[in-house]
Amino acid sequence: MGFALHDKWLWDSWYARDGDLWHGFFLQADKSIGDPEQRHWNVSYHHATSRDLTNWDSLGTCFAPASSPAWDDFTTWTGSVVRGADGEWHLFYTGTSRADRGKKQRLGHAVSSDLHTWERIGDGMILDLAAPYEEHIEGRWHDRAFRDPFVMRDPDGDGWLMYFTARDARVGDALEAGAIGFATSPNLYEWTLQAPVFTGGFGELEVPQVFEANGRWYCLFCTAGRFWGPSAIEAAGPGMTGTHYLIGDGPRGPWRIAPGPALDAAPFPNRYAARIVQTGDEMKLLGFRWFDTDGGPFVGEISDPDPIEVTEDGLLRIAAKAQGER
Repeated sequence: MGFALHDKWLWDSWYARDGDLWHGFFLQADKSIGDPEQRHWNVSYHHATSRDLTNWDSLGTCFAPASSPAWDDFTTWTGSVVRGADGEWHLFYTGTSRADRGKKQRLGHAVSSDLHTWERIGDGMILDLAAPYEEHIEGRWHDRAFRDPFVMRDPDGDGWLMYFTARDARVGDALEAGAIGFATSPNLYEWTLQAPVFTGGFGELEVPQVFEANGRWYCLFCTAGRFWGPSAIEAAGPGMTGTHYLIGDGPRGPWRIAPGPALDAAPFPNRYAARIVQTGDEMKLLGFRWFDTDGGPFVGEISDPDPIEVTEDGLLRIAAKAQGER
């Protein structure tokens, strides 16, 4: 069944649990724009709730780019939501500006008491890119990657950890410069940029998500087949588009590329920007449906969740039953 809207495309998503109710946040764009590739520049957030991650109740638009001029007046892209010690819900998001033609990504912060009505803290911006992260270089990449913040409590302290998509300026090979960026905060309001916790293998590692399962740490990410570098291909096999992961000794690493095959990938993109949602002892994978067939039209719907299991050697895989049902 999944989650779909007849008049909008949906893609990247993230989730927060309040009691027995799941809140899903989805990038959306009106299908009236015609070309699904233009969705990135016509984006806002959709909010829906579910008790089982399969049947969803739509609550409509909950967040959008700011009025111009502003650092986030062009796009508000992928983020994450956590509940702070103050009882408030905190949204961390990606923004770009019209003045930069959407080329330079920055990170923002908004708060809510009900998970639907969000207010920016000040002008919203909390982090801008600095060394050792790579600035936009014409001809090397199409953008300055500094996006997709994922925030979690620090399991080793009282503060908070943030992971994000970035590139490392210290790496010459573009396809080995993709990085999982890192920042820390004592209180969710003040953030300090840190060096990447992982660099290598890929030109970009999108939508990172860090979690612990069975005593091991994992960093989920997605990427396109054309962005696999030599070290990733050596570790995990031929490059495909979809979701893969890193394995770490702790939330700060060190991290290594999991051996192949990729967790959920295909020669053409099927499901993308996947998240693992932990429901008690179970893990479920959700992402947006990109194409049903090679060369088919963009789908723009959220998949039903597939159960994820951890093998005896600590690898992640889609449960065999779910694989057979797909």
